[in-house]
Parts: sequence; structure tokens; C-alpha cells
Amino acid sequence: MKSCNSFLPLFIALAVLSRSVFCYEIDTYDFLMPNVWPNKDEVYLCTPIRIAPQKNFYVVGFKPNATMHTAHHMLLYGCSEPGSNDSVWSCGEMQSNELDSHYNTASPCASGSQIVYAWARDAPRLQLPKDVGFLIGHDSSIKYLVLQVHYMTKFPAGKTDNSGVFLEYTTTKMPRQAGVFLLGTSGVIAPHGIEHMETACTINEDKVIHPFAFRPHTHSLGTQVTGYVVRRSEKGDTWQVLGSKNPQLPQMFYPVVNTSPIMKNDVLAARCVMNNTHYHTVQIGPTNNDEMCNFYLMYWVENDTPLSQKYCFSAGPPYYYWNRAPEAFDRIPDMDVNIL
Repeated sequence: MKSCNSFLPLFIALAVLSRSVFCYEIDTYDFLMPNVWPNKDEVYLCTPIRIAPQKNFYVVGFKPNATMHTAHHMLLYGCSEPGSNDSVWSCGEMQSNELDSHYNTASPCASGSQIVYAWARDAPRLQLPKDVGFLIGHDSSIKYLVLQVHYMTKFPAGKTDNSGVFLEYTTTKMPRQAGVFLLGTSGVIAPHGIEHMETACTINEDKVIHPFAFRPHTHSLGTQVTGYVVRRSEKGDTWQVLGSKNPQLPQMFYPVVNTSPIMKNDVLAARCVMNNTHYHTVQIGPTNNDEMCNFYLMYWVENDTPLSQKYCFSAGPPYYYWNRAPEAFDRIPDMDVNIL
């Protein structure tokens, strides 16, 4: 497909000096489950593709091919090595006994794991900003892409699934490389209680990252997910909201509300408000009966590589809160509560 429109979603590169418009080719790769059969409830299945090692590719868009009635969520991992050489395997890094004996079992990645894309709750297509792309292939640590799909309910015999994502990519060099930073927690939520699950990590790398999108993710108990950048100084902490959203809405990547660059010694932080209406404790875990507290931050770097650090997780409640953190935060935002 050749794109020659001046609007951002079609990824036009403008040559300012020559006052002319250059188009670059955007191709699509159908990265879909190969007609898998989830024969057990709460199964995670993975399938890989190997990136041609002699070339660089830039992924600039993601078009999901899934519905929430079939897939609870999908994750796209970048890997140095996949977790298995099988065409499909049973995966899920938090799984314990919820495995599918029809498939061999392994993690999504054997090495070099990082999140490239995430989808849930009928989120729409995602297109990256102008001149931004995820570098994969020759000059990238991402040599494989692995698609992970979480199926909540087993399929009847004879019914298969090809959920996945259409990847839009180009071989034209993008001056801005995209990356994803995932914040999350462990922990438990007491019965009939409102809990604030919090996490925070300091950026220790000498890089400048430019946030442009965020994605919230919880299961059914989440009512609000908020991400912050904390600027530290002798005068105290300044907390700036990156994005806040009700996770029961489509779990898409939304534009951040603050695009100010994030630098070394800044802190990325996230909070999930959980409303446990059950008579039992709910813990963080992989199934729909468990919970998750995740905040995905998508960013770009100019003529540089993304952060080496990809993840930030805390122990969560009752062990970790910002007001007890080793970083000794001050001016912590009020515990605003959004209850459905």
C-alpha cells in the first residue's frame, strides 16, 4: 500500500527544505493465531514470527483482528529469542495451573522480553505519530515478535480462532524509535474494600523520552488507572499526570495529557483504584477471577534507542504504597476515587 495523503494517520514524511512531499511504502503483515483450539478455560497461547535478520523494519501501526467476546486481551512481545520453537505454545508468565495440555508450555520470550503492543476490550486501531516506529530486525534486539492471546473460555471441539493483529510497517528509516514502559503491581485487594495499588521507578538512563500514548489495564474491579511523572527537586516533588482513564472503557492507547520530555532522575509512577465488591480477597494473577494493575506508557526517542529498562513492578498492597516507598515521596496526589 502506498500512502500519499498529507494527514498524520497515513504517515507522510514532509521534506521542508525542498518544499516537496515524499511518500514511503507501508506494507501489512497479518500476524494471526494459526487457527488455534483453546480447549481449556483461562488459557494463554503464543505464536511467533522471525524477523528477517538482514534488514531493518519499522512498525508504524497496529490494526487488531479480535473481539472481547473471544479474546480477553492480546499482547505483542518483542524477543531476542522466542520461548519455544513451536508454531503455537501455551504461555503466560504468571500462569501456574491454568495450562493447556494440548500445547507445550513456555514463556513468550526466552530472552530479551519487551512489550510492543497491547489490546483489550475492543480497542480500535493504533497508528503511531509521524516519523515514529518500533525498530525490529537487524539493528534491533527484537529478532522475533510473539503474539500472546488470553482466552477466558474454552472452545467447543471443531471451533478454532485466528485472533491477532495486522502490523503496518515500512523499511524507510524512522528518525524516532518507539518504546513501551510497563508499570504494574502485585498485591491483594481486601473484600468489600477500595484499594489503591501503586508503583514507581526512577529513570536511571541518560536518555530523553517523549511520551505520546498510555493504556490502562485491569480486570473487572478496576475503576481508575492513572500514570504520573514525578519531577524531583530540593523544593519537593512535582507530580504531573500523564493520563488517567476508567479501565472498563476500551483498553486502547490514549493520547497522554502531558508530552513534556522525561529525563534521567525523573520517576514514572502509576496508581490503580480497585473496588472489591466480593466477599473474598482478590489477588493479582492471570485469570479473570484475579486482578491486574497495569499502566503502559508509549514513548519515542530522537535518534537514539529506547530505554533498556522496560518494566516497573512493585509488591503492591499491603506491602508497598507511595507513602512508605524508599524514595520518600512528598506531595503525593490525593486518593481520588472513581467508582462505577
